[in-house]
Amino acid sequence: MTRGYFNRKTFILINGVKIFGVDIDDNSRCIHYHSDRDIVAIKFKCCRKYYSCYKCHNEMEDHNIIIWNVKDFGSKVVMCGLCGFEMSVWEYMNSNFRCPNCCACFNDGCKKHFHFYFDVS
Repeated sequence: MTRGYFNRKTFILINGVKIFGVDIDDNSRCIHYHSDRDIVAIKFKCCRKYYSCYKCHNEMEDHNIIIWNVKDFGSKVVMCGLCGFEMSVWEYMNSNFRCPNCCACFNDGCKKHFHFYFDVS
């Protein structure tokens, strides 16, 4: 089934928090990443908004991404799209790609994209 342009959702609410994305589903999967495990949303430092992925951010915003510095890694900026649990960067990176609250599995391939969100140099 192809997704119709006029049916595309641009945000959802999880626990009262807006999560933005292109053609986003109820668990924060987007048109770019939509496997069963693609249920993590990340708050971007530059605009303080949660997005499904960096590609959604780049399509929907008119500014460049600013990544989270190591000194910010204690901030709660990652959300499980299944239960809405917010975790710090440290918690997420050490979660073994499972939600610490509901044990949902996250896509471990996301570690290849950490550099789009976090200062991992």
